[in-house]
Amino acid sequence: MTNQKESGFNTQYPQERYEIGKVKREQVPLSSHGQWAPAADRPDPVSLLQAQDEGRVQQLLPIKYGRMLESAFTFYRGSAVLMAADLATTPNSGIDVVLCGDAHLSNFGVFATPERKLVFDLNDFDEVYPGPWEWDLKRLAASAVIAGRDNGFKDKVNRKLARLVAQVYREAMNRFAKKSVLDVWYYHVEAEQVLALFDKYSKKGAKSTKKMLKKARTKTREATLAKLTEVVDGHRQIINDPPLLVRLSELLSEEQKAQIPTQHIKDSWLDYIDSLPRERHVLLSRFRIADGALRVGGVGSVGTRCTILLLEGSAQKDAIILQQKEAGPSVLEAYLPKRGYTNHAERVVIGQRLMQASSDIFLGWHQSTLSDRQYYWRQLKDMKGSVDVAMLEETGLGTYLGVCSLCLARAHARTGDSVTIAGYLGKSDSFDKAIGKFAVAYANQAERDYQALVEAVDSGRIIAQTGV
Repeated sequence: MTNQKESGFNTQYPQERYEIGKVKREQVPLSSHGQWAPAADRPDPVSLLQAQDEGRVQQLLPIKYGRMLESAFTFYRGSAVLMAADLATTPNSGIDVVLCGDAHLSNFGVFATPERKLVFDLNDFDEVYPGPWEWDLKRLAASAVIAGRDNGFKDKVNRKLARLVAQVYREAMNRFAKKSVLDVWYYHVEAEQVLALFDKYSKKGAKSTKKMLKKARTKTREATLAKLTEVVDGHRQIINDPPLLVRLSELLSEEQKAQIPTQHIKDSWLDYIDSLPRERHVLLSRFRIADGALRVGGVGSVGTRCTILLLEGSAQKDAIILQQKEAGPSVLEAYLPKRGYTNHAERVVIGQRLMQASSDIFLGWHQSTLSDRQYYWRQLKDMKGSVDVAMLEETGLGTYLGVCSLCLARAHARTGDSVTIAGYLGKSDSFDKAIGKFAVAYANQAERDYQALVEAVDSGRIIAQTGV
């Protein structure tokens, strides 16, 4: 994912690359992307979901399925593996980028840059992997239809929203194809630009976004410390709040603690430090690990090992919380050419650095010498915020989706060949229409799969714990 050969980029002149895209369009017509019908031998969706549970913390899995039961949309959020298997049976443009792998509309949001500015971008990279650019776009477009249905919109509106996703992506890619490499690399979307769009097209969306941005600015390091830690006998520690937050000292028996060598903890920390740029070594040398806890978050990742670590400096105010999250194979890996990645956490980190306009300065990784499990690290809740799409009307959701699609196009332009993609897409709305058709058909499939999960829970095949 880090070299020119794997990125799929070539250094031919732009016109030659554009023509390559046009040739690929003749080989795989734009209209073919509108096709969706489940294969006769399509795997049982519940079995595919259960296959992902192997190796996860089993007692947490009922929480995962309870969250997926909330709605067809929460199910869609937690079932990227199903769409990966399905996309492998659809037409392939043959033009690769680094894929997010789970580019639904709730995996975009605002967060702080190192300069403390709020930007809007993709924010989940567990499934990142090189593959055909249209896979991400189809997942985003289908999520538009499912979210629109959750909001009570008719499918005429939802199809229009999916077409908008494709249109914005196509037009943005044509613009990026004309920019210099550095201009594309520097391009980013500031939170205030998103607010300006809502002010123009959706007053209701603007009101909701202003509220979200105000809240995001309060989610500082200090606020996170105040919410998740307490001072006991003069020492700061993480608050115990099971089952979603359990201190490691409460989770492990004395015997288990004794089995974890002090050297292992030190080696893991040093391995993480070594994955960072050299200047970060100086910064983190001023902190020590003071406490840790197992934390449950998200939907599809529930059951993977995720801990938060409290780091303290020389004074109580010098403290930060880092998150350490287990990384496994991407759901895309089984359906795309092997790339030879030996460390999944490194894959996630490098993928995030490539796709995001600005990334967390604490983003790094290590591999456990005790279990061989791989973990990536990041700062927890650094001024993060997300738009409540359930509160948006048609124009508001369309505005939001347009920004998501723009950011996706920019991420793909950074990691692939925008000129070849632009040549493939052309300037007509043929691709937009095809994606609208696909998104509605695939939303129907996702809802059928959701019902399959409901029936599996009702029959006792799956245990679900709701309300957690």
